[in-house]
Amino acid sequence: MTVFTSRIDRNGAAFRRNLEAFAVHRAAVEAARAATLAGGGTEALKLHRSRGKLPARERISHLLDPATPFLEIGQLAGYESRKEDAVASAGIVAGIGMVEGRACAIVANDATVKGGTYYPLTVKKHVRAQQVARENGLPCIYLVDSGGAFLPLQEDLFPDEHHFGRIFRNIAELSAMGLPQISAVMGQCTAGGAYIPAMSDETVIVRDTGTIYLGGPQLVQAATGEVVDAQRLGGADVHTRSSAVADHFAHDDYHALALVREIVARSATHPLPSPPTPPQPPLYDSSDIPGIISANPREPLPAREILARLLDGSRMIEFRARYGPTVICGTGAINGWPVGVVMNDGVLFSESAQKAANFIEICAQRRIPLLFLHNISGFMVGEAYEAGGIARHGAKMVAAVSCARVPKFSVIIGGSYGAGNFAMCGRAFGPRLMAMWPNARTSVMGGEQAATVLALVRQAQMERRGLTMSPEEIEAFKQPVRETYERASNPVHAASRLWIDAVIEPAETRNWLTLGLALAAGAPHEDTRFGVFRM
Repeated sequence: MTVFTSRIDRNGAAFRRNLEAFAVHRAAVEAARAATLAGGGTEALKLHRSRGKLPARERISHLLDPATPFLEIGQLAGYESRKEDAVASAGIVAGIGMVEGRACAIVANDATVKGGTYYPLTVKKHVRAQQVARENGLPCIYLVDSGGAFLPLQEDLFPDEHHFGRIFRNIAELSAMGLPQISAVMGQCTAGGAYIPAMSDETVIVRDTGTIYLGGPQLVQAATGEVVDAQRLGGADVHTRSSAVADHFAHDDYHALALVREIVARSATHPLPSPPTPPQPPLYDSSDIPGIISANPREPLPAREILARLLDGSRMIEFRARYGPTVICGTGAINGWPVGVVMNDGVLFSESAQKAANFIEICAQRRIPLLFLHNISGFMVGEAYEAGGIARHGAKMVAAVSCARVPKFSVIIGGSYGAGNFAMCGRAFGPRLMAMWPNARTSVMGGEQAATVLALVRQAQMERRGLTMSPEEIEAFKQPVRETYERASNPVHAASRLWIDAVIEPAETRNWLTLGLALAAGAPHEDTRFGVFRM
């Protein structure tokens, strides 16, 4: 067993420089978070409250058990993703929280953001929350307050496999799996969105503010000539007295949330399990991590210093410590939960890829969850390495990651580029949860490499025409490429497009992973079957 030790000088000049550099990254994330939490703005919030309605995050707060955490998914979704208008949190708040002692997936429309209408990212986020519920065996609670689809973007919302209809298909499938589907209609619920409460196992609707209808008053008048107001058409009285679309009549938001809690309390769901081993803190403080991440992104991260601040007791049983040393593999614990760690400590060579694939295979066989800590520029390139089969050996690691059916978690702590992202369980490879630290970056390759590659291509094109580029022209060509890659690779950009679930502080990482590991421990287990490995 390896017990990690630290040689960091917390009073040194390098530590202080690193802290200052990390603070810049943190400030960018906090600015995006502040803009996001403002929702639709002061005036929209004032109007929302004047109608007797609680904001989305307050609704969730009143729904949750007191003093319990809410693991928010996609908080920064939509941030600066549309030039035309802002869609804070993609117009929907989603995450996992405790209700009556049971973990639940919660999705709440934010009607202060464009009336709670569904943009493409709103649908993607809603479906992502349902995926988390499916993988972890969680009930779903929908706090509905939405004007339906954003019609100008209907072709990006309506017809495809993972568009709006997928939400309703998921409700039916999750219910069939025995995962309760519970809706509280706390505002308007229009057109296709009406199927969320209509397809739920049980539905609550709020007097005077809640409405459910396939066609609103304007559509009814246009189609039939009938003039009817929203409440007579689809209000709480109609749907609890006449149509039976809703099951429970609530007097206000507070009453509705209390009814939802009662429904969850009598559902056949189970509290979170306890960890199998006593939790232990690391020997070193995780708040030191920003000070040990170099201010120069080209310098390697001190992998073992970071592990010393993440793992219980700062210890791990390391797998093949002397072989393929550019990837660290081993078993440890996070707050008492066993975990198999795969962490980069340099570029991936054939040996390190084979080592990681073998370790992933062992964890899958022993049902140990996997934690991938990304800091990877990619696989080693060059004539000798290609001849040595780097593609074949890297494919083993990618295949192992793809097929392992144990819970997988990914945290990008430095860089995560190209095929290295795939091998380290990037988004396409199904991590249960995925996050980035504020300093982290991800793209198909680094900005400097991309700029150089494109400049070489450009030079080759010009040479075929008998032209050349001066050093100044080459630099002028490369600079906008660098800027584009820098802008697109930062964690706020990744979070705004839901490529990750959250941007988290290093000091929050253990708690964030603890909830994920606890949820996974209570979920049904899948057996792993590997495909063919190219030997």
